[in-house]
Amino acid sequence: MQIIQGGVMKKTCSKGSKSQKGCSSKKARLELSNGVKLEGRLIGADVASSGEMVFSTGMLGYAESIADPSYLGQILVFSFPLIGNHGVPVFDEESFFNTYGPESQMLCPQGLIMSQIFDEYYHYVKGVSLEDWMKENSVPGIAGIDTRYLVQMIRDAKTPLKGWIIPEGKTKKDIKNRFEFLNKVKSGEYADPSKYNLLPSISVSEPQTVGKGAKKVAVIDCGVKWNAVRMLAKENVSVEILPWDYDFSKVKADAWLISDGPGDPKNTGSLAKKVTEILKQNKPVLGIGLGHQILALAAGGQTKRMAQAQISHNQPVFICGTPKAYMTVQNHYYTVSKLPKDFKVWLENANDKSVEGIKHKTKPFTGVQFHPEPTTAQNDTGWIVTDFVKQIKK
Repeated sequence: MQIIQGGVMKKTCSKGSKSQKGCSSKKARLELSNGVKLEGRLIGADVASSGEMVFSTGMLGYAESIADPSYLGQILVFSFPLIGNHGVPVFDEESFFNTYGPESQMLCPQGLIMSQIFDEYYHYVKGVSLEDWMKENSVPGIAGIDTRYLVQMIRDAKTPLKGWIIPEGKTKKDIKNRFEFLNKVKSGEYADPSKYNLLPSISVSEPQTVGKGAKKVAVIDCGVKWNAVRMLAKENVSVEILPWDYDFSKVKADAWLISDGPGDPKNTGSLAKKVTEILKQNKPVLGIGLGHQILALAAGGQTKRMAQAQISHNQPVFICGTPKAYMTVQNHYYTVSKLPKDFKVWLENANDKSVEGIKHKTKPFTGVQFHPEPTTAQNDTGWIVTDFVKQIKK
């Protein structure tokens, strides 16, 4: 297949494109936990892999999504039909504060599924091809699958779908465990990341400091997006990124941010108990995504698995008691099911009325379920981070 881009004829690799230069003719199959099997062309690493099936509806930002720690342990399906045409920007410390680029230094999903992938690419800064990036990180994928059909299947499943990517000539034994939690998965089983504590696989191992400022925000790294750190540092505060299992009693900070990340909030070890101690300081606390759920648990609330996950770039939420609504980016299977004492529902999902934000009635504790720091879609809710910093500086 050929398409025109920027006045230059470009090639895409799709199902059956065996003759194109750079296009692999090796097949691979996707085996789903509901018994469905789909076949396409192998892309990326020639290894088997398993994970939870999720999807992205974004037209842009595939590099940012692939490097998003929230997708750890998952097989990511792109509903947009063409992926890879601008490659992947190479991380450069000097350009950290620019808004483009990956959200971490690693490729986080277990595998990638797409309709078509570009054989060639162009990026206005130095970059690499998506397939090269996948191979370097031992991540397999499949192209040539009807991804919109697959997205609908994932969305409509009564129980979360799991999947295996198995290249032609390989078996489920031909895997490469890239993360610590995968060593606990029994051979041949579908990897279910919700069963494990994923934080050791994604959090920093030592404290790191970014930015300068008179005020300091301590970030508990549960899989923090780099853009959240950028947004804080650009507000002229010092940001200290801490390991999830750090001794927080040793930290002197003006405020705390509990970052977003993957997995079940109840499978995070003693983190909720440690956050309970932080709340006794009565300093501003903001929880995002997984951090929002951990904040609720730490304050005495409850969380539960949702019957249908919120996974997309266009989830509408509104501020309770007002006509104000925002479009948000979300990827979560868990929600706050019981409010902690003295907290109120601040934001709700317009579709299913699930809790999207909580606030303490008198203390500076706030949590939001969605991502106010996305680089993959509209940023309607970046003001949440800005208001958090204003609260610190008062």
